[in-house]
Amino acid sequence: MTVIAVIGSQWGDEGKGKVVDFLAERADYVARFNGGNNAGHTVINEFGTFKIHLVPSGVFARNATGLIGGGVVIDPAVLIEEIEMLNKAGVNVDGRLWVSPRSHIIMPYHKILDGLYEEAKGAGATGTTRRGIGPVFADKVSYNGIRWTDFASDMFEQRLQMQLELKNKIIVALGSEALKFESVRDEYRGYYAKVKPYLKELFSLVQDGLKTNKTFLLEQAMGTFLDTDWGTYPFVTASTTIPSAASAGLGIPPKYIQNVVGVTKAYTTRVGAGPLPTEIRDTKSAEYEQFGEVAATTGRIRRVGWLDLEIVRTAAELSGMTEMCLTKLDVLSSLKEVQVCVGYKVNGQSVRYMDVDAYGLDKVECVYQTVPGWSEDISKAKSFEELPVNAQKYVKMIEDATGVPVKWIGVGPARGETIRR
Repeated sequence: MTVIAVIGSQWGDEGKGKVVDFLAERADYVARFNGGNNAGHTVINEFGTFKIHLVPSGVFARNATGLIGGGVVIDPAVLIEEIEMLNKAGVNVDGRLWVSPRSHIIMPYHKILDGLYEEAKGAGATGTTRRGIGPVFADKVSYNGIRWTDFASDMFEQRLQMQLELKNKIIVALGSEALKFESVRDEYRGYYAKVKPYLKELFSLVQDGLKTNKTFLLEQAMGTFLDTDWGTYPFVTASTTIPSAASAGLGIPPKYIQNVVGVTKAYTTRVGAGPLPTEIRDTKSAEYEQFGEVAATTGRIRRVGWLDLEIVRTAAELSGMTEMCLTKLDVLSSLKEVQVCVGYKVNGQSVRYMDVDAYGLDKVECVYQTVPGWSEDISKAKSFEELPVNAQKYVKMIEDATGVPVKWIGVGPARGETIRR
């Protein structure tokens, strides 16, 4: 039995989708255990280019069964769209994709409230994706959630009626129009009819798999520093993102999670508000142009910065990282020099990430080390030895700083553009 958790060591967008896609070839089960469709994973393989938000990225492996655990909140329209997209592309998921009936459902009022709350906060907005993630998790912990299990009886209509009575008061008070019960009921009954063939209690399936030495590949949504407790609160997501969340979100006991692959981008990016200590603020600089990216979920331009080793080191310690995949090393090619943040200072004193809160993190002084870059195109490299010497030194510097071996190096976006050490 092998359980491998794939986590992002920064603020998401590290390239976990690609990593899960190529690791899945040896997996029996690929699973999502947290978050919702606020996570966007881009996968490029022989089937095409896919932007996936709910279905596990490893589902392209023919022998792998996809699992969406109860810790995932689900927008039914998005799930159905992804299933249809995959089936149309020749990646048939019927009979090998299962969704926990315990998972909570994103309702129309969650998305409406997400937007209204952000607007009401004004300058204090936290930059949510407006997908309804925060409000649905708030309902989950305040006993107001609706789950797939409710559709099997008349509980769905009862709970929907009660929730609309509550939510419509808030929606109207914040200046929007009330939702109609019949319209929402009929829409979600239609969703349930399409999702029902994929619903299955996962507990026995997971437990039997652990007992019969199956390999599980666990796919984290978002990144370590968007975690509700350990991230840059309040600029975080609404769920736990570290590997321990798989215990609650999928039913895998913590003792089985022995391999943790930390996906680390060769520089740093972030979407939305919140601190980014190494941010490159000169939007006309060559580095900013070179690192520029568009988020897979929101379409927003990502904020970019130099590699922050204090962040990656903390993620390694927090999640028990056993190995690392360094992604997008090719993006650094052609830079004469590369800046790397090796620590923080406040008033001349060295501090760690956990010594400051999100607002303090925005004010730390980054201690930079300048390292030589490389001009060669590395996208065709197949081995570590084929990389330029300075690129090799960059990888070894990350290993030395974190104490975690870099086992894979991404030199391009496609599955095959990966060096395995």
